[in-house]
Amino acid sequence: MRHRSLLIMTTAITAGALTLSACGSRDGKDSSGDKGGKTTVVIGVDAPLTGSLSALGQGIKNSVDLATKIANKNNEVEGVTFKVKSFDDQAVPSSGKQNATSMVDDEEILGAVGPLNSGVAQSMQGVFDKADLAQVSPANTNPALSQGDNWASGKKERPFKTYFRTATTDIIQGRFAAQYYYNDAKKRKVFVVDDKQAYGAGLAKIFAAEFKRLGGKVVGTDHLTVKETDFTGISNKVKSTKADSVYFGGQFPEGGLLSDQVKQAGADVPIMGGDGIYDPAFIKASGTSNDGDLATSVGYPVEQLDSAKTFVKNYQAQGYKDPYAAYGGYSYDAAWSIIQAVKQVAADNDGKLPDDARAKITEALGKVSFDGVTGKVSFDQYGDTTNKQLTVYEVKKGAWKSVKSATFKD
Repeated sequence: MRHRSLLIMTTAITAGALTLSACGSRDGKDSSGDKGGKTTVVIGVDAPLTGSLSALGQGIKNSVDLATKIANKNNEVEGVTFKVKSFDDQAVPSSGKQNATSMVDDEEILGAVGPLNSGVAQSMQGVFDKADLAQVSPANTNPALSQGDNWASGKKERPFKTYFRTATTDIIQGRFAAQYYYNDAKKRKVFVVDDKQAYGAGLAKIFAAEFKRLGGKVVGTDHLTVKETDFTGISNKVKSTKADSVYFGGQFPEGGLLSDQVKQAGADVPIMGGDGIYDPAFIKASGTSNDGDLATSVGYPVEQLDSAKTFVKNYQAQGYKDPYAAYGGYSYDAAWSIIQAVKQVAADNDGKLPDDARAKITEALGKVSFDGVTGKVSFDQYGDTTNKQLTVYEVKKGAWKSVKSATFKD
């Protein structure tokens, strides 16, 4: 996640305060009460801020907040004060859709960051698209969100012009995981489990196809239900099939328990999953040592990147209660891309944000390019990130440790 500077100047901007005709607030003071006639531009954040995935959601919210603080401190966009308004989706699609409607109805919100879950994103996309309100997810990985339902057959078609993401897709992550399992870990007989959700099922399907293409064998498949806790039946199947490994498409609350119960059933094999299980809570959920379990995550470890040092330092200086977690860097870059789009739109309009600011910001996002926390930030014709860096992590002595980072190449 290269970040040579948190202040990337993409264009020179016309001096003078910005004005808004239809969006924003310019009542002689911004929403924080500061005088000076600055325009307030709000970035909405949707994430699970409560519930089992709240640690990830809080990291997303805090990282967006940090981006706005840095932008305001350095006057990144002349005449604009950025604010954050957060919405809790609890990882529930219906809540996400309600939040999207609330954001659309708030004229000060000119861009949104989130959500965490692909299933939640599916419920929000149409709402945002009708209002020309851009969203940039730091975590969604389901390919259909950006490439349409027929992506697997090669018929890629972008369903919503307002959807972007800074995280790479499961087309990349699932194949990367399969290649590591087969080529590096030397696994040949895998048992595949998923949680029946958009993210987990999609990731597991991509993994299984690539593992078989490489010459491996899928010796069994099964499904579990989110919030379920008893996986005895699945664990016994893993043992009876004599699988040398398990791949799980899902999130860490179920993944940690599955790992625990597979080992308790007598199957001494590793479990591998995607970024959904890459969390300390995966380890805490298991009462049995799960050293040797594996996870892939998008990007390179933030702590190991020169580009992220300033981000880490600034985040720590803010004293946020929760860590930036797996998606902090991607959330910062998502917010910064919106900030840069706002900057470009104003520069193209004589220092003013036009009546159709939302539509113009959506258009500008497609052309954004800067060196961010997570590396080069830009988007392709589908709104997907052009950054295809990934990392494999392994549980060693009760903690996740990176074991391989690479830029994925077909």
